[in-house]
Amino acid sequence: MSKLKIAVQKSGRLNEDSMKILKDIGISIDNGKDQLKASARNFPLEIFYLRNGDIPQYLKDGVVDIAIIGENVLIEKGNDITIAETLGFSSCKVSVAVPKGAKYNSVKDLEGKRIATSYPNTVNQFLSKNNVSAKLHIINGSVEIAPNIGLADAIVDIVSSGSTLFKNGLKEVEVILKSEAVLAVSPKISTENQKLLEKIQFRIQSVLKGQNSKYVLLNAPNDKLKDIINILPGMKSPTVLPLAEAGWSSVHSVINKNQFWEVIDELKANGAQGILVCPIEKMVI
Repeated sequence: MSKLKIAVQKSGRLNEDSMKILKDIGISIDNGKDQLKASARNFPLEIFYLRNGDIPQYLKDGVVDIAIIGENVLIEKGNDITIAETLGFSSCKVSVAVPKGAKYNSVKDLEGKRIATSYPNTVNQFLSKNNVSAKLHIINGSVEIAPNIGLADAIVDIVSSGSTLFKNGLKEVEVILKSEAVLAVSPKISTENQKLLEKIQFRIQSVLKGQNSKYVLLNAPNDKLKDIINILPGMKSPTVLPLAEAGWSSVHSVINKNQFWEVIDELKANGAQGILVCPIEKMVI
C-alpha cells in the first residue's frame, strides 16, 4: 500500500503545533528521540522531520507529498507550490525593523541602506514594488544583532511577539507580509496519495471547524423562541426541545467563537436563561 509522505519542521514551535494537529486528527506516530523519519500506526503516513528552509525543495522534488510549513517560507522559497489548507496556528509577520533611535517616516527611508535578512527574495520583491534600492546582507541565524555590530542599518525578519526586537533595541516599522502555518502539496503527488490527502484534509477541516465554534445550550421562553432562533442559525437550524415547565423550551446550537460575546449579549436581551457554552472537539458537516 502506498504511504503519504508529510514533512514537518524538525524542532521548534511549528513542530509542536504540527504534531498536535496530527494527534487531533487521530494520527498515532511511532517516533523516537532524534529520529528523522517515522511511521503512523493507524494511517498510511510517513513523517519526515526536516529543516524548515529545506522543505520547499523536498516538495518540488516530490520527495514528500505534503508539508506543514510557514506560509512565509513558501513565499520565499516555493511560491509556486499549492496550499491546500491554512491551519490557523504559528501566526507571525515578516517585518522591517530599525534601531529605536533611527528616524523613519516611510519605506523611502530605506533607500541606499544596508538590510540584513534571511528572506532575500521577499525583501527584493518588497523593495522593487516600492521603487527602493538597498544593499542586502543575507544572514542565516540571529539577524537582530546586525545593526548593533554595524553590519546593517535595518533588518527584515520574522516577528511574533516583538520581544526579540525590543531586547535588541529595534522597532518594527513596516509589515511586509503576514503568515501562518499551511498544508502545502507537492506538484508531483500521485493520484493514489491525492486520495489519502483528501482524507487528511477532511479530518483537519473537522478539527478547525470545531476549534472555531462553540456549542450553546439555553432555556428560552416560547414567546421569544422565534427571535432567539433567528440569532442562532446553527449548522442548519437549532435543536428545540420542550422543557417540563410549560411555556419554556431548551435550544441547542453552534456559534462562531469570534462572535461569542455579541451573540450571548443578544440572547440575554431576548430573554434567554441558563446559557451553557461548551467547547467542540471536532465538527463534521
